[in-house]
Amino acid sequence: MHFYFFYLFFLVASLRCRAIQSTDFLSTIGYDTIILHLNNGRKNCKEFEDFLKERASIEEKYGKDLLSLSRKKPCGQSEINTLKRALEVFKQQVDNVAQCHIQLAQTLREEARKMEEFREKQKLQRKKTELVMDAAHKQRNLQFKKTMEAKKTYEQKCRDKDEAEQAVHRSANVVNTKQQEKLFVKLATSKTAVEDSDKAYMQHINALDKIREEWRSEHMKACEVFETQECERINFLRNALWLHLNQLSQQCVTSDEMYEQVRKSLEMCSIAKDIEYFVNQRKTGQIPPAPILYENFYCPNRNAAAPGKATGTNLARRGPLPVPKSLPDDPDYSLVSDYSLLYQ
Repeated sequence: MHFYFFYLFFLVASLRCRAIQSTDFLSTIGYDTIILHLNNGRKNCKEFEDFLKERASIEEKYGKDLLSLSRKKPCGQSEINTLKRALEVFKQQVDNVAQCHIQLAQTLREEARKMEEFREKQKLQRKKTELVMDAAHKQRNLQFKKTMEAKKTYEQKCRDKDEAEQAVHRSANVVNTKQQEKLFVKLATSKTAVEDSDKAYMQHINALDKIREEWRSEHMKACEVFETQECERINFLRNALWLHLNQLSQQCVTSDEMYEQVRKSLEMCSIAKDIEYFVNQRKTGQIPPAPILYENFYCPNRNAAAPGKATGTNLARRGPLPVPKSLPDDPDYSLVSDYSLLYQ
C-alpha cells in the first residue's frame, strides 16, 4: 500500500514536471515559470505579513486612544445613584475593551513574526535547490556548447575528406605520381581526422546525454521540492488567515461580553430611585415661604392681606403721625394753599 502511494505520488509529480518542460534543449522556461510562481507566493506571504503589522498598528492606536478616552474624558461624572454606577461600569468596560485591542495588536505582531520566519525558512530551503539547478544548467549549457563545437569540427572534417576523395578521383588520369601521392596522403589524413573528430563528437554526445539525464533528475527533484514547499506555503497562509479571522471574531465576542455587563448595569437603573435619592440628599426643607403682605405707609393699622391669602404679623414701618403743636391760625403753621413755586 505504501509503495502504491509512493508510486502514485511519483507519477503525479512526473506528469506535473513534464507539463512545464520545453522541446528547446537549452530552454529554462519551465523552471523559470516555477521560480516566478514561487517568488509570487513569497511576495504574497510578505504582503500578508505587512497587512498584519499594519493592522496591529491600527489596533494598538485605537486601543490607546480608547484607553485615553475612558481615563481622561469625563462622562456623566455628576450623575448619582444607579445611573452613576452604570456609567462607572461603562467606563471600566471601555477601558477593558481598549486593553483587549492592545493585546490583539501584540498577538497580530506575533503572527506576523511567525509568517516572516516561515518565509525565511522556505527561502533558505529553496536556495539550496536553486544552487543545484543553476549548476546543472551551467554544466548542461557548457557541454552543449562543446558538443556543438565538436559537431562543427566533425562536419568540417567530413567535408574535407569528401573534397580529398573527389580530388583523388579527378587525378586518376594524371600522370604526375607525386601529385597523386600528395592527394592520397591528404585523403588518408582527412580520413584519420574524420575518425578522430567522429570519436570526439560521439564522446561529447554521450557526455551531453549523461548531463541531460542528470539535469532531468535534478529537475524532477527540484519540482518535487518546490511542489512540497508550495503545498506548505498555501496551507500555512490559509491557516494564518483563518487564525486571523478567529482572533478578530474573538475580539468582537469579548467586546460584546464586556458591553453586556454595561447593559446589565443599565437594566438595574431606576428612575424613581435616582429621583428619590436626589431628593433625600439635596432636600432643604418642607415649609414654603410665607406670602408678602401689603403695608400702608401711613396707616399701619390698615395693613391687610390680599384677598384669599393668609395674614401674617402686621408690623408698622413707622409710628403714628405727630400732632401739630400750633393751631391752624397760628402764623407758624404753613398751609399748602399759601405755598407758591414761583419766585417773588
